[in-house]
Amino acid sequence: MDFDMNANSLLEKLKKYIDTEQRYKMKVVDQHIVIDIPEKESHYWSPQLQIEVEALTENSSKLKGLFGPKPQVWTLFMFIHFAVATAFVVFAIMAYSNWSLNKSYFFPLVMLIALPILWILLYFIGSVGKSTGEKQMNELKSFMKKVLREL
Repeated sequence: MDFDMNANSLLEKLKKYIDTEQRYKMKVVDQHIVIDIPEKESHYWSPQLQIEVEALTENSSKLKGLFGPKPQVWTLFMFIHFAVATAFVVFAIMAYSNWSLNKSYFFPLVMLIALPILWILLYFIGSVGKSTGEKQMNELKSFMKKVLREL
């Protein structure tokens, strides 16, 4: 969303409004604002809203927002996906090596079937988590719309 005001002025106005708001936990770092759900309502799948104030010209700026999971959730999911992918490659190499050496390759083959099933399961777990945090995401969206109307 574009504004006809300096990026620093826009950031200062947002900071003032944030300081008066008690419902959400908010952090300001440089040109970024992170809005979190209150701790008493927060759960593992709670979203957060990251807002960036970007200067377009000396007298205009742009506000960008991104809803997403908390960094801990994102990091854990990426670590698990990386571990599953690495295990898949390792078991593929083991299966090929055992096959070429005429040894039993039953276990690596079972793992080559199980790991994609685990990937699918991770996808559905992420989808359930996303839908669990949808209500809170809509609350954050409504809050941000209210803030933007008052600017």
